Amino acid sequence: MNNSEATPWDFFKGFLFRLFPHHLVSRITYWATRQPSFLVPYAIKKFIKFFNVDMRDAQVEDIHQFKTFNEFFTRTLKDDVRPIDAGLDSIVCPCDGTISMHGPIDKNTLIQAKNKYFSIQDFCTPTSHFTDQFIDGYFYTIYLSPRDYHRVHMPCAGHLQEMVYVPGRLFSVAPYAPKTIDKLFARNERVVPVFAIKNGYAAVSMVGAVNVAAIEMVWSGLVTPPHRSTPKHYEYTSGQNAIELQKGDHMGTFNMGSTVVLLFSRDSINPDTEISIGQKVKMGQKLGTVK
Repeated sequence: MNNSEATPWDFFKGFLFRLFPHHLVSRITYWATRQPSFLVPYAIKKFIKFFNVDMRDAQVEDIHQFKTFNEFFTRTLKDDVRPIDAGLDSIVCPCDGTISMHGPIDKNTLIQAKNKYFSIQDFCTPTSHFTDQFIDGYFYTIYLSPRDYHRVHMPCAGHLQEMVYVPGRLFSVAPYAPKTIDKLFARNERVVPVFAIKNGYAAVSMVGAVNVAAIEMVWSGLVTPPHRSTPKHYEYTSGQNAIELQKGDHMGTFNMGSTVVLLFSRDSINPDTEISIGQKVKMGQKLGTVK
């Protein structure tokens, strides 16, 4: 849980990761996980055992049907294993994972972990046209471990307004990292799509991490790689670019473990009081309601 104190071992791991060649290792991972090989079933079997992956939810349970490790990692689920909360105004969890932090945004400041903070401006960057919409809003930070389902879905119906790609580092986002690395989520490479929703705006942000060698969106395909040196802005407000997605629709895919940061504009959400830090969540589970 990210509201607990960091240990000396946590700080040591954080220090080591500052020296780690994040992008080099991640690009090697990108290449390796997309290579067909007779070793793929063996690697998948070892991964399933080490991370205790439950394959009963997967649309394809037979590991020998996956030609590459990435096909296994980005696997789809059976249609009935992640029911989407049917409430008319409900906001649902966009992914499987763990709630590492959530709460009101204090003016423009989000809590990363105990005594660690980052700002909306740092996270969205001046490239975004919607940064100010999230002042005094609400946020959820959801950590996806390597064992989790790695497709990201819409928390509610929305019209895509913009997408911002932000280059950055690829620090680990494992539970120790937010407690030891300042402004972690505002320093890592990320994709920040903003949607107009029923009563405001929502950003369903996908934050990269080491070995997250690809972030792919359903409307644009692969966003990263390649890694770029400056932020890039994409606008989707009218004409042929207009995109509308419904609650529960697939919107993006990670490779390997990472983090989703959900931002909601001021007075747009009533958060569910039963959601707690450290809680395991599933895609489709209710997080709150539209105000």
